[in-house]
Amino acid sequence: MKDVNILVEALPYIKKFHDKKIMIKYGGHAMIDEHIMASTARDTVLLKYVGMQPLVVHGGGPEISRSMDKLGKEPQFIKGLRVTDEETMDIIKMVLVGKISTNIVSQICYHDGKGIGVSGKDSQLIFAHKKPIHKITDEKTGNEELVDLGLVGEIDCINTDLLNMFTKNDYIPVISPVGMDKNGISLNLNADTVAGKIASSVSAEKLIILTDVPGVLKNPKDPNTLIQKITIDEVPELIEDGIITGGMIPKIETCVEAIKNGVKSCHIIDGRRKHSILLEIFTKNGIGTMIYEK
Repeated sequence: MKDVNILVEALPYIKKFHDKKIMIKYGGHAMIDEHIMASTARDTVLLKYVGMQPLVVHGGGPEISRSMDKLGKEPQFIKGLRVTDEETMDIIKMVLVGKISTNIVSQICYHDGKGIGVSGKDSQLIFAHKKPIHKITDEKTGNEELVDLGLVGEIDCINTDLLNMFTKNDYIPVISPVGMDKNGISLNLNADTVAGKIASSVSAEKLIILTDVPGVLKNPKDPNTLIQKITIDEVPELIEDGIITGGMIPKIETCVEAIKNGVKSCHIIDGRRKHSILLEIFTKNGIGTMIYEK
């Protein structure tokens, strides 16, 4: 009966989200742990078989840094953003497109899904421009300095026709966050930002970001202090109070931007937890933090 009750609880959500696009951003252990990646891919395929249209964007920062180390090139970061010269860009494409994307597609196909890997350069999927030279303030000295991140891009537009063609034909697109500019030059893009922009562009019902934390916590050291629901109007105060800090800030800002541009809800969940995507979508309370517009 317990199994039956689980199915009954899931039914309203299966009906509600039938034929709706669900954008999933693979990150954290869902990227570096083979068992978790396999489980996440299987759950993504399950969404497809119950009538949803999942799309996947993946990151790969730690793997890129490891590959750079092996090749004798030291990674450089400014304010959390990777400085990207031409050699680094080649490594990024090799890791994201050549390794991580193909691994995810293989897992999706292994579980009888129709996975297809694309980068933002394919058919100009993600058109972008180079992030301009800009000023940053040194936190220690308070002095301003000009920063050029190199081949780091900002997104201009998404080719939704390509993605809609995939989803209409029952494919699960797996998107590498590499864009291109008007001259065909490759640009390194933030994976969270790519997921948010694509979710908005294809009118996704949900954006789900997999991380290595349970969600937004009042006390970072206590997982029992999880905040289950946050409206976008509450976000500035939570940042000001120091509850949303560090690397969580850009993720939340991506969610707020996506909701303002038509995504119904965004979810930050713990990708280390088994079946986290299914628990978040198909249960009343979910397991992570949901961001929505009141």
